[in-house]
Amino acid sequence: MDTRLETLRIPVDDESLEGTLLTPANRLPGVLFAHGWGGSQAHDLVRAREAAGLGCACLTFDLRGHEATAAQWETVSRPENLADLVAAYDLLAGRPQVDPDAIAVVGISYGGYLATLLTELRPVRWLALRSPALYRDEGWDLPKRQLHVEFDLPAYRRETIPPERNRALRACAAYRGDALLVEAEHDEIVPHSVIENYKAALASARSLTTRTIDGADHGLSDKAAQKAYTAVLTKWLTEMIVGAREASANQEMARHKARATGPDAGRA
Repeated sequence: MDTRLETLRIPVDDESLEGTLLTPANRLPGVLFAHGWGGSQAHDLVRAREAAGLGCACLTFDLRGHEATAAQWETVSRPENLADLVAAYDLLAGRPQVDPDAIAVVGISYGGYLATLLTELRPVRWLALRSPALYRDEGWDLPKRQLHVEFDLPAYRRETIPPERNRALRACAAYRGDALLVEAEHDEIVPHSVIENYKAALASARSLTTRTIDGADHGLSDKAAQKAYTAVLTKWLTEMIVGAREASANQEMARHKARATGPDAGRA
């Protein structure tokens, strides 16, 4: 997200004025959206449009087992869906207009769980998790649907779980970027204890912002809750992206000042 700075002369009458031109980076930050289990990319399009308005390249997609590949609903596994997310990340980061060092990943529920695992495999500068689900590490290769049969997930999600006992939480503990953690007040799928586990695991993130959507259920079925979440996410992305751009501009100005006042300044 480097800001470019160019010194130039501005001709006027028979003279010229000194000027400095600052231009934004050639490449844009990227935002990758990962929907929840049973969802689709359609749930992310409104927020993707908001992020695109901030000057970001945004990618939404459907995980295997959903929409066009719904026939795989009963058989798709966590490793396969994680591979989906990695492939989507690589496509976004590989676009010529995207800055690969400025990628945000926004995950909802199961997509949030997968997003944390992605941070082990790819650089993620900004990580936004809404109601991130939590699963046991056991049965990693089982079909995702079978996890709800083989394991008592509601009981597991009520436990206090240290990072060393869960892969997603270990990934969060190792994460050093900026994070947003959003909870639905009346979440019937992801209880408050899960949010507390993620919050504790993200203690070493560069920054951690936590928000609660008042009166919201897991799926944000109320339109007011949907708007509230969109506002929270957009505000956070704005702070992160604009802040990074300002920092880049300040660094470039400092370099320019150092060159102008260095030992060789003014020498022919």
